[in-house]
Amino acid sequence: MVKQFFFVALTGIFLASCSVSKSARGQRDLFSGTWSLDNISYENNSGNFKSVIFNDAEDICFEGSEWFFRDNNSTGRYTIAQSTLCNGGDRFFRWSVVEPSQNYSSQLQFKFIDENRNDISGGYGYRLNIVSLTEQAMTLKSNVSVDGQPVTIVYEFSKK
Repeated sequence: MVKQFFFVALTGIFLASCSVSKSARGQRDLFSGTWSLDNISYENNSGNFKSVIFNDAEDICFEGSEWFFRDNNSTGRYTIAQSTLCNGGDRFFRWSVVEPSQNYSSQLQFKFIDENRNDISGGYGYRLNIVSLTEQAMTLKSNVSVDGQPVTIVYEFSKK
């Protein structure tokens, strides 16, 4: 009887340590669904910027892109429209919400996968700070360096 109790208690502790917090679960639920990336802008520096986002395409290609997050298996995709400047199509990713710490707010983290959910990024991924997240709108930011100077890329989404 004591061994069974110990086993149940140990199993409970193990499961609790592996679970996602209530806050992160709530954010995951809000991410779930289809979003439109309406605007990309830059903060903390002056001048005009043109950048390649996520080692994939120029920033202009991402404006109007459609993003889909599936929370039950942590996969998703974004779709870029084909144009003369942009190599259109679907890009698949695995995503999660990283808990806040002393140094940052909650973050969206993702890495690229193929259609069969196999890692194609060699474990390399991206993290974006979650500035705001509601049922209808989301703002994410990432800090980058341009010529040694900090620049913040701001991504503004609306829920479809």
